[in-house]
Amino acid sequence: MVKYAVLLLILLDVFLNVTGQLSLKYGMTKIGNFNLSLSSLPPVFLKAATNFHVLFGLLCYGLGFMVWLIVLSKAEVSYAYPLISLGYVFTAILARVLFGEAVGLTRMAGICITCLGVFLIARS
Repeated sequence: MVKYAVLLLILLDVFLNVTGQLSLKYGMTKIGNFNLSLSSLPPVFLKAATNFHVLFGLLCYGLGFMVWLIVLSKAEVSYAYPLISLGYVFTAILARVLFGEAVGLTRMAGICITCLGVFLIARS
């Protein structure tokens, strides 16, 4: 029973991290294009610090961190940490769906290999 609870907590952590990453991306696209110079960064950081989607993304990361601490107290890190790579899979797929990002064959092959590795680790 504990193993399934830990797996559910890991999946919750993955969900929170994916949601956080996509929310941060969305929030930063709303801020718009800016130059990468020292003088332009403070206003960008101020806009980011007051952007709902950026703040929500940070909240998701914070909650994910708290869940991860619980996972680490209950599972071997050699089991739990590789499962976090599911976040790469879901983030890539959702970035394609939500933002229209290019996810070509090579990237999809890498995602499939990642899924296979996660499947093998989860069965151990």
